[in-house]
Amino acid sequence: MMKNKKGQMKRLFFMIFSVGFCLFTTISFFIEFGPGRRIGQTFFTMAIRMLQILPPAFVLIGLFEVWIKNETMKNHLGEKAGFKGHLWAIILAGMIVGPLYVSFPVAYAIMQKGARIGVVFTYIGASAICRIPMAIFEASFLGLQFTAVRLAVSLPLVLITSIAFEKWCGHLEISGVPACSKQLLKIKGDGRHAKHW
Repeated sequence: MMKNKKGQMKRLFFMIFSVGFCLFTTISFFIEFGPGRRIGQTFFTMAIRMLQILPPAFVLIGLFEVWIKNETMKNHLGEKAGFKGHLWAIILAGMIVGPLYVSFPVAYAIMQKGARIGVVFTYIGASAICRIPMAIFEASFLGLQFTAVRLAVSLPLVLITSIAFEKWCGHLEISGVPACSKQLLKIKGDGRHAKHW
């Protein structure tokens, strides 16, 4: 009952915010309100970019979910993988092409397939700092030494924070993600005392 109320409140807030935003940007264009016009132009530019990138990404994620077996994912990124799972997550993150938001649906997909929560954190963090196209572009302008130092400093921090978050999330259950059950999160006891995000 409480979940339904929370869901309704979220949908209502989203609808009010969306209508308010559309009205604000539309009126700004008519009355030539500078900040509102810039906000609207930026929003539509980003929306067009997302529509160009996300559909192919979702197609690839769909193929990934069909082709990759759950057992394979658990062996390489799940509980059985140990620290090796973090290394696989960094390699996978390095292959991401495009903006950072492409990595979030991929993170959700690998989580549903049985990846450990700490490995998912590593994947998201590594996606922000060690994508191969971004690293090549950076090295061509700032030099290979700069890129090497940045990766040598930032990747260990990603690993440390991911492992720390995994330990902290050991008693949490992430609502709305079916695979985040006892298989992914070490929910203590029978789960009656598990907190929810």
